[in-house]
Order: sequence, then structure tokens, then C-alpha cells
Amino acid sequence: MSGRFLRTLAGISVAGAAHAALNAALLRRPPAAPATVRRSVTVVVPVRDEAADVRDCLAAALDQRGVPRLRVVVVDDGSTDGTAELVAAHPDPRVQLVTAPPPGPGWLGKPNACAHGAAIADDADVLVFLDADVRLMPDAVAAAVAVLDDAGLDLVSPWPRQLTGSAAERLVQPLQQWLWATFLPLRLAERSPRPALAAANGQFLVVRRAAYERAGGHAAVRGEVIEDVALLRAVKATGGRGAVVDGSRLAVCRMYEGWAGVREGYAKSLWAAVGGSPAAGLVTAGALTAVWVLPAAAALRGSRAGLVGYAGGVAGRAVSAAATGGRVWPDALAHPLSVLALDVLMVRSVAGHRRGTLRWRGRGVTAEPPAPQGRAAARMGR
Repeated sequence: MSGRFLRTLAGISVAGAAHAALNAALLRRPPAAPATVRRSVTVVVPVRDEAADVRDCLAAALDQRGVPRLRVVVVDDGSTDGTAELVAAHPDPRVQLVTAPPPGPGWLGKPNACAHGAAIADDADVLVFLDADVRLMPDAVAAAVAVLDDAGLDLVSPWPRQLTGSAAERLVQPLQQWLWATFLPLRLAERSPRPALAAANGQFLVVRRAAYERAGGHAAVRGEVIEDVALLRAVKATGGRGAVVDGSRLAVCRMYEGWAGVREGYAKSLWAAVGGSPAAGLVTAGALTAVWVLPAAAALRGSRAGLVGYAGGVAGRAVSAAATGGRVWPDALAHPLSVLALDVLMVRSVAGHRRGTLRWRGRGVTAEPPAPQGRAAARMGR
């Protein structure tokens, strides 16, 4: 490896850390004492075999301060573990259980369930989409709505603090925040309609009902595996504005447990992040490895430029973790290993998609071919 090439890689790594630091300073943060929300708010919780999580999720969602007109619509998506029965037995009258119809041609399960829940909540001024493994803090909804209003946005994605238990989780999970902190210009992304300038987390999404309807709702993203980012893009494409915001004080989530959970969870979606293209997947993995792994390897052989590049990667990882409530040390020191783990997951996901072997909770991760126009139009209007 030439010295000039290594210095270039180190420079990119340092620039990425500097951009992450800028984003950390610009990241919108919710107020500590939000005002009371006077509008009606409906929390839509799509569930499929969530018996272990749904009661705690509902308890936190119902324990919201400053949201007097709040209800929760739980959409059961074919659960077989007693999830629906647990929700049906909930004593709070603000909880409504509905059953999603099976996903039709062109639809995936989660967008289908979210669309059904939003249709039930037709009187809500604000929609909150919440995953069952998320635990909201008492001011979470009011604070998220405050950011929506104060910044003049149509959609906000408060990124929950990600809980990690195993070494695999600590290696991989923080890369979500590091990626958008390093590569996405946050304030430009708020204003720009460009699809590439979008980051969102479907664990906790808050959107104005009018903007959601204008964008076509989840029907507009019916076949998208990464439906959260796709929904933000749809909102922006129809004149709306949206952004990822700091949600580390609003919610927590343990997304996957252990290497098996991380492996299967990322396998279902990483292929979509690169458009399902093996070439794009290899290019992405290669670029990440070149910038954030090769300098570290060179540093082990005594290269000063390699040490600078490695330090840049560690700094960027530390900054993004600190800004989003993650664990900084010693995890940031293992950043090159994290990137290598992501490479493995990327290759596995793209290969699995190409072979058609990827599944999640008993379903394939690609939608059936769309129905003919007349049937599709009838479904979208349900």
C-alpha cells in the first residue's frame, strides 16, 4: 500500500470524524419540559409474535405526560404466541386491538400493518409509529411533537438509545448512528427533497397526519423492507420536511439479542440499503474497509498515517455514540472490527436476497408481485 494512498484514506477518516462532530452539534434535541399537546395523537403499534414485549411497551406508551388526547392502536399481524390475547385483555380503554388483513400482492407485513392502523386512527392529528421492543419515557411523545412544531417539520424520527448486551450487539448496533452521523448532512437533509439525503428509524416515528396522507401513507412504501426511510422520502417528495433527531432521552430499545439476532435482523434489510445489487454491496463493503480498516492494519505495522486514520475512525465512533446516548469506551476502540462485522453482514444479506433465502418471522422479505392495476387501486382505497 503506497504512502500517498494511506494518507488519503486517513484524511477521509479524519474528515468523517469532523463531520460527525458537526452533526453532533447540529442534531436537534427535544425540550426537557415540553408543552402539553392539544391535538389528538394515536400511537400505532404493529405486532407479530411480541408477547414478551407488548405489555411493557403499552404500559410506557400509555404513561405519557402532556398528551391528554392519546390512544393506542395495536395492529396484530398474524401473531401465534398469544400477543393478541394479551392486548385484548388490557384494561385501559385507550387501547384498541385490530387485526391486519394478510399482506396482499405488492405488500410486506409491516407496511401493511401500519397502513391498517393509520386507517383506523382516521381522527388523529399526529401519528406515532412505535415498535413493540421500544420503551418510551414519560415525556417522549410530547417532546417529539414539540420538535415537530418548533422546527417546522412534518416527520421526526427520534432515534432511541440502543441497548446492547452481547459483544456482537456492541460491535454492530452503534454503526447505525455512526453511519448517518458520518455521511448525512443533517440540516441540509431536512430541507432537501433528494432521496439519498434521508435517515429514519421505524422504531419510533412521529408524523403529521396531513403530511402522511399527502405522501400516500404506507401504501406509498408498501413493498419496502426499509419502510421508515422510504416513508420519510415519500414525505419529502410531496413537499414535506423531516429529520432524524436525538431520542436518547425519549426512548430505549434493544433491537436484537446476540449474534444470531444481529445476523438475522441485518440480513433481512442490508441488501435493500444497497438496492439489492451484489456489485453495490461489494463496493460499499470495500469502501468502508478501505477507509476504516486498512489504516488500522497499517498502524499495527508502525505507520503514522495509519495511526491517524485509525484515530479518526475511533473519534467519529466516539462522537456519534456520545451524541446518541451510546456506550463510548472501550467500544469505540474496536471500530475497525465493527466495520468488518458489517462487511460480513452485508455480503450475507445480499447473497441471501439473490438466492431468495431471506426470511423474517416466518415470511419472505420481498413482496409478491403487485396485483393488476384495478385490484391494487381497490386495495389502496380500503
